Amino acid sequence: MRRGLASLAVNGTLLLAAALTLLPLAWMLSVSLMPAGEAASGRALLPSTPTLEHYRMLFTRLDVARNAANSALLATAVTAVSLLLNAMAGYAFAKLRFPGRDAIFRTLLAALVIPGQLGMLPLFLLLKELGLINTYAGVMIPGLASIFGIFLVRQHALALPDSMIDAARVDGASELRAFWSIALPALRPVLTTLGLFTFMGTWNDFLWPLIVLADDRRFTLPVALANLLGEHAQDAEVMMAGSVVTVLPMVLLFLALQRYYVAGVVSGSVKG
Repeated sequence: MRRGLASLAVNGTLLLAAALTLLPLAWMLSVSLMPAGEAASGRALLPSTPTLEHYRMLFTRLDVARNAANSALLATAVTAVSLLLNAMAGYAFAKLRFPGRDAIFRTLLAALVIPGQLGMLPLFLLLKELGLINTYAGVMIPGLASIFGIFLVRQHALALPDSMIDAARVDGASELRAFWSIALPALRPVLTTLGLFTFMGTWNDFLWPLIVLADDRRFTLPVALANLLGEHAQDAEVMMAGSVVTVLPMVLLFLALQRYYVAGVVSGSVKG
């Protein structure tokens, strides 16, 4: 009896938490379908006459499709390159022996406590000297490798049996071949998780693209929507439609990769 009540209490709490989490998203979708000006009245929770006019405005007159394509291009490129670099670096710190390995890794971990905003000014000045301001390369560079990504891959790579890699070396495989054929398939769950985090972080990133990009034709979706707020501050329905366009791809992506994400979280063991 007690076990049933405890299970009911836990499931009820989780259901309530899920409802509270989904409530803002449901309100955002509802407002985006309202006729112009209805949200400002504050008297309706659901649209009196659902309309897609605000979405048509975003993709025709405001050209949000181009900004969404810019975000998708950047997020895909950053995710692909960062997965390769983080996987190689994490594997090297876990399985290769070289002078200063542990000291370098401890220094990287110490750098995790430094806020990323502190490095934006020197990084911006460096990119300016390299002529990468107002380019996609300038937006991509900070996300191509991350300390957290290297740490995450390393912790899972430590769980790989050394005997498998040693056997490949004895058979004449190079370090690159051992990494590509043995380590990389075993790291697939954690790389899926890391890829999901990286894609979502790049898609939602606002501050760095705002700093680097000056041409509105190259704006990412969050930056374009921020500019849209200045022009349509009173059009809550339009802004909510833009928010739905921003959030929906990430929700669908998470749902599609959910089982791989869970496998990546629970797989492996953390070793020091």
